[in-house]
Amino acid sequence: MGETPPDLKFFHMAPIMIAGVEVRALRHGMAGQPGYELFGPWKDYDTVRNALIEAGKDHGLTLCGGRTYSSNTLESGWIPSPLPATYTGEGSKFREWASENSYEGKCSLGGSFVSDNIEDYYLNPWELGYGIMVKFDHDFIGREALEKIKDQPHRRKVTLALDNEDIVRVMSSMLQTGDKAKFLEFPSAVYCMHPYDAVLKDGKTVGLSTWIGYTINAGRFLALAMVDAEFAEPGTEVTLLWGEPDGGTSKPTVERHVQTEIKAIVSSVPYSEAARDNYADGWRTKNA
Repeated sequence: MGETPPDLKFFHMAPIMIAGVEVRALRHGMAGQPGYELFGPWKDYDTVRNALIEAGKDHGLTLCGGRTYSSNTLESGWIPSPLPATYTGEGSKFREWASENSYEGKCSLGGSFVSDNIEDYYLNPWELGYGIMVKFDHDFIGREALEKIKDQPHRRKVTLALDNEDIVRVMSSMLQTGDKAKFLEFPSAVYCMHPYDAVLKDGKTVGLSTWIGYTINAGRFLALAMVDAEFAEPGTEVTLLWGEPDGGTSKPTVERHVQTEIKAIVSSVPYSEAARDNYADGWRTKNA
């Protein structure tokens, strides 16, 4: 840029110049540090990309491919895929103009958590770790509903560190005939738009896992989850119910499999120490 980047609040935007072309910068921070998402005309793609690569040479910037994108959220603790709460109540009015080809009309649910009530899949800001950002000093859509539940008990967001031996057992089932567990893909084992797996304690559902994958920095499989407050302390032993009932339901993109339990340890969120110390309680919340 040749100058100091603008000091934007979280999720605010501003035009900036990179290598002589204008792009729009969205203040983000998905790498555990303050950063930007950049938008601009496709014709400027190579100019901006090459300028970033050149500027990063002296700082260890590495091109690692798009598949790594889904693993950094496991370290930073950001849950990517809460189901839109637009299927019931006032939110369902979108159906008056949205077609069956809209995102809400085509997205898929998956995982071991199954309910006939779609509202059981809705999430609130406290469960997602955004309670500190909810302010009632102005009017906004949904304010009345949030005011009703703000003082109620809420599930807490946690990281689940999945047991290595159980992960190896699940993967090794691919190398035998007969019953197989749901395939675990690297680095992301998410196989639907909105994954919802049951988190169990002594056989009882005490939370939901909504993202799962492998991170080489931690050297293990992690899952992002929300559990009842009494089970949210780091070190608590729980179980992730992995796989769908009835052998994989009727999804044509999901192989036949059997459900299995994977032991897990409730851990801090963010899981990354750097993100936990400098990110979660830093610029993002202070500048919200």
